[in-house]
Amino acid sequence: MSKFKSQGFNNTFKNARKGMRLAIKAEKNIRIHFIIGSLVLICAFLLGISTPRICILLLTIGFVVVSEMINSAVEFSLDAVFRNRYNKLVGMAKDISAGAVMFATVIAIAIGIMIFGSEILKML
Repeated sequence: MSKFKSQGFNNTFKNARKGMRLAIKAEKNIRIHFIIGSLVLICAFLLGISTPRICILLLTIGFVVVSEMINSAVEFSLDAVFRNRYNKLVGMAKDISAGAVMFATVIAIAIGIMIFGSEILKML
């Protein structure tokens, strides 16, 4: 068994926490997504949005943040392998990865409009 597979249960969580810290420190976009996600949740609680709808918002925020983290991992990995040299296929892979984040973000915005829009219409 390799040293990576025998690291133990506690070290798995330690490495995951380290990954989260690295993502938040290194990637401005992830920080932005976390801030916007937090503001969305605060607004949801202030508007008294139902628990199932808050769960949908949490899943949507998670979808965007995870997409951004995977995008960052793809970019770091490709930069390491190709030593930051330009390669058309690497550029395509990075663009596709960034496109996935944009798609997740557009879906999140649509869900937010539907959830908050219906709540605001109820108030009027």
